[in-house]
Amino acid sequence: MNIAIIGSGGREHALCKKIRESILTKQIICIPGNAGTLKLAKNIEADILNFKKLLKIFKSHKVDLVVVGPEEPLVEGMVDYFKKKKIKVFGPCKYAAKLEGSKAFMKELCKKNNIPTANFKICKSIAQVRSFLNSNSFPIVVKADGLAAGKGVFICRTKEKVIKLAAEIFRGKFKSSKKLVLEEFIEGEEASYFLLVDENNFVNFGTAQDHKRVGENDTGPNTGGMGAYSPAPIIDKELEKKIINKIVKPTLNALKKLGKPYTGFLYVGLMIKKKEPYLIEYNVRMGDPECQVILPRLNTDILKIFSYALSKRLNKINIKWKNLKCMTIVLCSKGYPGNYKKNFEIKNIENINLKKNSFIFHSGTKLKNNIVLSNGGRVLNVTSLGNSFLKIKKTIINILKKISWNKGFFRKDIGWRVIKNK
Repeated sequence: MNIAIIGSGGREHALCKKIRESILTKQIICIPGNAGTLKLAKNIEADILNFKKLLKIFKSHKVDLVVVGPEEPLVEGMVDYFKKKKIKVFGPCKYAAKLEGSKAFMKELCKKNNIPTANFKICKSIAQVRSFLNSNSFPIVVKADGLAAGKGVFICRTKEKVIKLAAEIFRGKFKSSKKLVLEEFIEGEEASYFLLVDENNFVNFGTAQDHKRVGENDTGPNTGGMGAYSPAPIIDKELEKKIINKIVKPTLNALKKLGKPYTGFLYVGLMIKKKEPYLIEYNVRMGDPECQVILPRLNTDILKIFSYALSKRLNKINIKWKNLKCMTIVLCSKGYPGNYKKNFEIKNIENINLKKNSFIFHSGTKLKNNIVLSNGGRVLNVTSLGNSFLKIKKTIINILKKISWNKGFFRKDIGWRVIKNK
């Protein structure tokens, strides 16, 4: 099969590596890809939202299947467009992608279908914001309605902070949002539950826990993710049943009733409080960096899984996993998630001799004159498999020390929840 992967981050490099391992793979193209995918695939520079241009590329490379990494093309209707052109795309239709594309849509769906989530109000004016604040205690969570690259969620402890942020969002701080969602803050432990979904079936596709805040001890602003580990010990069989029955099934059934069945990866972002799951968010693709800790544990041919999903037979496949844990730590450009500079050389990366169960997934990188340069806020994901999270973390830190990139930084406490008692 000829495969096209859309995106340029660590998630796409991890997908590229796993697809390259498949016996069904003939050729892979990455649009636009990065310095890491270049070793496994052909990178093609193109606007991932220019569907007409992509169609020409897909046809010229005789692409059999398109795997979409980031959310924006899905929210913009990529699947609908290429379905009409008879090109297979793994992902949800534009309507179903609103689960991520609009926080307000997702919260309304929860309300209509009794899906457990935080108490909320959809606001389009400061007056509505003030009304919610008068009847709820702090902290309050402020969420921009549309896509914001993981940076549109704020936990606020004062009324002034909420009003200031709300005014910025209404003025267009995020181009995709002119409204926002205010939420009560649920104290608990975050976890991510992943699914593969076809029109009639769904299967578990791993669990993970991410570290969203930029600073150690979970301080500072939210980021796209500073590191992750899989599996998430907090999600046991009992909790999984609750997630499926209270959250997943009602969501998928609601979309089906609307004539817009969900297909593709589904990322269920959860807060666990007193062994009860609450839905924080849906993502309509694999997470980043969660993908980088789930795919290395996968023992079944990923293209075989996609083929079963596209033919609505996910109930017929038995997905197998390695009996190993996995962790990734993200090396970021100094200044991220605020202002940072690009185009710094990463010198040592090509010389590092990695052992069998360790990987460096490129995220924000590019290759210029055979030199690897930084090209984003999150630059590299150093990932390793093993039997103990503590030992895995030590392996990753050792690799990061060898990279020794003085233009970057990383969190040294990734995995603290699962390591603290050891």
